[in-house]
Amino acid sequence: MLDQLTNFFEKFARTIALYTGKPLIFFIAFVIILIWAVTGPIFGFSDTWQLVINTGTTIITFLMIFLVQSAQNRDSKALQLKLDELILKLRQTDNIMVDIENLTERELDEISKKYKRIRDEHQKKNKNHPKIQTSLQTINEDFKKKKEAKPKKNKKAASS
Repeated sequence: MLDQLTNFFEKFARTIALYTGKPLIFFIAFVIILIWAVTGPIFGFSDTWQLVINTGTTIITFLMIFLVQSAQNRDSKALQLKLDELILKLRQTDNIMVDIENLTERELDEISKKYKRIRDEHQKKNKNHPKIQTSLQTINEDFKKKKEAKPKKNKKAASS
């Protein structure tokens, strides 16, 4: 039951996040606000008139926070796992990762655990590997050289 509810929520959140980002939805929301503003004089700018828009926008905003956050969390995790795959394989990416953002949270967690095990095994095998240490040192030295080689602005030219 909980799995069905979770799957429904994930699908619902993904769909809402997809459609609310469309220009048509923005236009509809704008028209609703415009209609509300135009009807102000008709209702004498009453408290009820103001309460309608305040309540509606507050409820929608409150619910959208959770829907958008859910979609963002899933997409972020999927993107991270895709990067993990590229880092591990570089030339032989696993094609199963191509559409990973459509997996459920549970499926993404299972894949994440797999990569954590691989990383842990790799770290045990290559602890303090000289090539890795040398590569990091080279990267740091190159960065320092580039930073020092940047042309400094001429103070006289800048003040003229």
